[in-house]
Amino acid sequence: MRQLPSLNTLRVFEEVARHRSFSQAAVVLNVTQGAVSRQIKQLEDYLGVALFSRSPQGLTLTEAGAALAPNLGQAFDHMERALQALRVPNLRQRLRIVAPPTWATRWLSAQLRDFCQRYPDISLSVTQHNSHDSPAEVDCEIRFGLQAAAHGQSQLLVMERHIAVASPELFSNGQAPDLKRFPLLHILHGDKRLQVWENWLASMGRDDIDARAGLEFSTLDQVIHTALAGGGLAVIDRQMIERELADGRLLPITPVEVVGPYGYWLDVANDKQGLSKVQLFTQWLSLVSNP
Repeated sequence: MRQLPSLNTLRVFEEVARHRSFSQAAVVLNVTQGAVSRQIKQLEDYLGVALFSRSPQGLTLTEAGAALAPNLGQAFDHMERALQALRVPNLRQRLRIVAPPTWATRWLSAQLRDFCQRYPDISLSVTQHNSHDSPAEVDCEIRFGLQAAAHGQSQLLVMERHIAVASPELFSNGQAPDLKRFPLLHILHGDKRLQVWENWLASMGRDDIDARAGLEFSTLDQVIHTALAGGGLAVIDRQMIERELADGRLLPITPVEVVGPYGYWLDVANDKQGLSKVQLFTQWLSLVSNP
């Protein structure tokens, strides 16, 4: 059995040696500077020699570090060539994403053409969360919620921007519909109502409306279709109904807009963060979410 330090530790050393900087290596490897420092300390303990010397002028390789760096670089080059020789040309990678159905349908689907053009070697599989899914099979998850996940990497993509809307047929002579006259449409999330109506009414200073009344639906799409049919009034994230607002099929009841507290988060497990396909998707999604 080979007595070697971990490949990850050697990879960290290679990056620090290349950049002569712990902080720049940390950026490249997408880890903390402290994690880089610990890996270098472990390698130095394993070898019994110092690999870097620190001075006011910066970080330099010791004699031992200068001897190791080119040999290690050649070893990594050799491994890469061996793997590339066996890799099937133009092999497409599959990136599996779990996402809320309405967000995937109404927002993500409109953006995917750009992703596919940028990264033609990555095939996307977008599915709804399923309790039978193996976590190992999911590369990343788009999650609707109030806060970051407790584990892994969790990045806020965008906050919801709620407005109250109705079908034009519920307006009378240009006047917005009476909130007391029509049913309020509610969205369930995890078998509980989202408090979007309560938040919107509070921002309006309306304490004369019973937010508990109305109709409940299990998906946002059902609420949107009911509102389009004139079946009631809805408070919806305007980013989910941009087309309906643009073509006048839904009209704002007032200009009032409530930001949050709900948002869409990108969650990536620790063991998936180093995958290039995940990194490319994460970078792309951050760009298109905040143009």
